[in-house]
Amino acid sequence: MGSEGHQQKQLPLFETVRAKGTLLYRVFAVTVFLGICSIWTYRLIHLPPAGQTRWAWRRYAWLGLFGAELWFGFYWILTQASRWSPVSRQPFKDRLCQRHDHELPGVDIFVCTADPAIEPPAMVISTVLSMMAYDYPTEKLAIYLSDDAASELTYYALLEASRFAKHWLPFCRKFKVQPTSPTAYFNSSTESVGDGGSHEEFLEIKKLYDETKHRIESACEHNLVPDKILIDRTDSEAVDIEGKVLPTLVYMAREKRPDYVHNFKAGAMNSLIRVSSAITGGKIILNVDCDMYSNNSDAIRDALCFFMDEDNGHEIAFVQFPQRFDNLTKNDLYGSSLLVESKVEFHGLDSHGGVLFIGSGCFHRREILCGMKFGEEGKIAASMVSKISKEHQLRDLKDLASCTYEKNTHWGSEVRKLARITRHYSQPKRISEFDNCDVFLNAGGLEIRVFSGGRDHGAGNQVQGMEIGIL
Repeated sequence: MGSEGHQQKQLPLFETVRAKGTLLYRVFAVTVFLGICSIWTYRLIHLPPAGQTRWAWRRYAWLGLFGAELWFGFYWILTQASRWSPVSRQPFKDRLCQRHDHELPGVDIFVCTADPAIEPPAMVISTVLSMMAYDYPTEKLAIYLSDDAASELTYYALLEASRFAKHWLPFCRKFKVQPTSPTAYFNSSTESVGDGGSHEEFLEIKKLYDETKHRIESACEHNLVPDKILIDRTDSEAVDIEGKVLPTLVYMAREKRPDYVHNFKAGAMNSLIRVSSAITGGKIILNVDCDMYSNNSDAIRDALCFFMDEDNGHEIAFVQFPQRFDNLTKNDLYGSSLLVESKVEFHGLDSHGGVLFIGSGCFHRREILCGMKFGEEGKIAASMVSKISKEHQLRDLKDLASCTYEKNTHWGSEVRKLARITRHYSQPKRISEFDNCDVFLNAGGLEIRVFSGGRDHGAGNQVQGMEIGIL
């Protein structure tokens, strides 16, 4: 028993698999390279002689063609780096559950939106509901919505989503719904659910969602939201209809002033990192756009197989998922599916340390974003997050999301050091996509609201013109 347990403990939580057919492709690439070299040789051997004034243009044209062929040949050689040795990653969730099921880390999910006119609140809440329905302990899951427009419509939509989540999450667990975005699910389903689900249950949950969506769209159409009910903060009814705890849900509208550069999505991410450190402080962060959804409810556990691997987990900074797109044109005329990038180049670059961060659908270690060691000389305080959590109470969240926080503070100075150090020291190993799981994750004022289950857990108050509402 002891030896078997030790052997099970040593089994990796993921494996790296080399792509099939690599040898054949390398033979093909070598033949192409020989062909390119023969063209270069031909150009050099048959270079028109100099000194013929009448045919001088021929020499310049020949040299011009030779230069173009040199450039395109050099470009082709560079592209082989992403095709020479592609790999794929295979996580083992069963091993993760056996060894770490009782010590899973907290996960904070960041969703960013900026304009309710361009990004309708109904679409945003579908993304939020998809993130809330991950197959993961709900007490360790938190979803943060950053609204750079500070729109009451988006806030109202999120409040409606928290109420609908009481019914949607149990429905997803019971029938193993995929995808967990209600919009995507109802558009792709045929008025039935699997695993013994009845037609009546499907119609009931669909009716609830249609009513929720109608209230949100009606509020957006009339630019008017119903009165919000404030309930005592000690209320603890943040549970679904089965009595299970709902994930933490946070709405944040950071402060923005004309005199300060707010840095768009990057600035919102910085504020979310600081605010989430004081509320939940999850060790893993997932950032997604507001028009995305997850088509795999096990994506978090898949990512944790990389982070929590005993042998190689400490080398991994982030796990990146490819994006899949709906509503493509017939035959994908504009190449919007990015098949070459996601199926070929990402796998090839993964064998060279990982692809570049594509901006969304990525799990990060919080310590990587907030500071760690980059070589012996570049030391960033890894305890920065814990200091924020200890020094700031919930009433001070407005300071963490203010536009001046990075000025003359420890956080600002350390982040600037981090930006300089990353230019001189190698970054930790990065893991790109893996095939079997894809993630598709008041100007001049400040507003932070924390709520769950559609119930208000506090009373709003005005502090120096900034509204802090804790629900």
